[in-house]
Amino acid sequence: MKGKKIVFYGLMFLPLMGTLAALWFLPEQIPGHYDSDNQVTRWGSKYEVLIVPIVTVVLGLFFLGMAKVAARQEEHGNNNEKVCIAAGIVTLLIFNAMTGYILYAGFHKVENLSFHPWDVNQILFGLLGIGMIILGNIMPKLRMNAVTGLKTRWSMKNETTWKKSQRFGGISYIIGGAVIVVICFFVRGMYCFLAASAVIAVLLAVDVFYTYKIAQRC
Repeated sequence: MKGKKIVFYGLMFLPLMGTLAALWFLPEQIPGHYDSDNQVTRWGSKYEVLIVPIVTVVLGLFFLGMAKVAARQEEHGNNNEKVCIAAGIVTLLIFNAMTGYILYAGFHKVENLSFHPWDVNQILFGLLGIGMIILGNIMPKLRMNAVTGLKTRWSMKNETTWKKSQRFGGISYIIGGAVIVVICFFVRGMYCFLAASAVIAVLLAVDVFYTYKIAQRC
């Protein structure tokens, strides 16, 4: 657990420290926004690159708070805290990738992202898919809590519904994550975003419906 927290804090503060160092070398004007065709539509101040790193720190604090609350709701062990930290690492990794991509585009004043072999949607959703696979493997270990996991009023009916819901949710996360990773290898840009978002929407709908059905039986 100590090692995971070291990774967590590293991912939490690395974007901010790296961006502060990069500010000395960035051009004064950098791409501020890209449209759905990956064409730059607005140029902005180089200090705008600080937005994502600051959000990353805030998200890190949020996940740490979630981990503390979830840990208090578990009498034995620290599985809930581990899952919150793991979820935080996945999220922070995505924001680290976003920061790196933004700095790259800023340094090179990239006006058209379409010429690059991997676009931002492929990178971010690819990392999300991998993260979902990791979280899916540890979800069944979650103890009942009001913070994390496949949490609906039906899954929290009793211990049986909770355990079955987390087991089903874990499997669906693994399958959904694998599908998203495959999508990211073959689909780019807005189509990648739409396809991956559709997988997540279907996944959430199926998971919630399962908790409803299992609560009726148990």
